Amino acid sequence: MSVSIAKTKRVHVAVGVIMNTDNQILLAKRLTHLHQGGKWEFPGGKVEQGESVTQALARELKEEVDLTITDTSSLMSISHDYPDKQVLLDIHWVTCFTGEAQGLEGQEVKWVAKSDLHDYDFPDANKPIIEKILMS
Repeated sequence: MSVSIAKTKRVHVAVGVIMNTDNQILLAKRLTHLHQGGKWEFPGGKVEQGESVTQALARELKEEVDLTITDTSSLMSISHDYPDKQVLLDIHWVTCFTGEAQGLEGQEVKWVAKSDLHDYDFPDANKPIIEKILMS
């Protein structure tokens, strides 16, 4: 008897750690119907075919939180396997942007002090990002 194991494609995600001039980080709360719904995250989204990480991040941040980014720098990459999904997160610092952050897809967004990040419930894949932010 052979057992077939479905190969799931790793989802490539561009993630922005967006910091304002008050050294606060922008968080967005995942809508409840989404994977890891109800948890807080750093904004971003899937990298589409033919896009660079920076292009994907610029597009996603405009679509999700109405920010126009003008510069990013690479922070880290994380490959994480959830029981139902595999993700590759390309995380970038974003400190140069214009606009006022708002949840354009109905999600809650808020600026929080770095020291308060541990007070929020994040998906497991985001925990190394928090540690890196707190060390910087």
